Amino acid sequence: MERSDHYRSVKQQLRRQLASQRPEVDQCEALSRRIWERVFALAAFLPARTVMTYLDFRSEVRTLAFLPEIWKQGKKIVVPYCAGRDLGLFLLESPDELAPGTWGILEPRPELRAAAGKRAGPESIDLALVPGVAFDSRGGRLGRGKGFYDRFLPQLCPDALKIGLAFESQLAWEIPMQPQDVRMDLVITEAGVYPAVPS
Repeated sequence: MERSDHYRSVKQQLRRQLASQRPEVDQCEALSRRIWERVFALAAFLPARTVMTYLDFRSEVRTLAFLPEIWKQGKKIVVPYCAGRDLGLFLLESPDELAPGTWGILEPRPELRAAAGKRAGPESIDLALVPGVAFDSRGGRLGRGKGFYDRFLPQLCPDALKIGLAFESQLAWEIPMQPQDVRMDLVITEAGVYPAVPS
């Protein structure tokens, strides 16, 4: 088996294993609040002017409910959407600008995406909140396998902080990483903040 095939096989096994360990939906709200308390307490969160966040889907760490607090702090919010094989970026100013899109995930309404001042570039992002199926304590990330974030994350400025949001049950001992994979700077769960350390 080639090395790349081995990585794919291990990742598929991890996805199946960890899918069964996600918290029940009724637990997600309380656990997400504890995670966000840690996010808001980060020293690096205060000076961030533009925050990119995913919009939660199914049993992911909740984000939508916490957007008002980010706006309250005077920050801009950028959200991603599927644009072919890549992620587009949209400057979100109200939840009313969202509608279910690809796979039922909330996205900016298509008719608003080309409006003046609504497009955003990766270079504008100071702090990115990133979803994942699983993470490890060194910042390794396992996505859903479509590669959207794998293609997007290298476009961020080198000093943009990349934070994985996850429930503690999504932590794996080690995520197999290939040279092109991008590690998170931090992984935050309801139980703690995990700094990524050099390989």
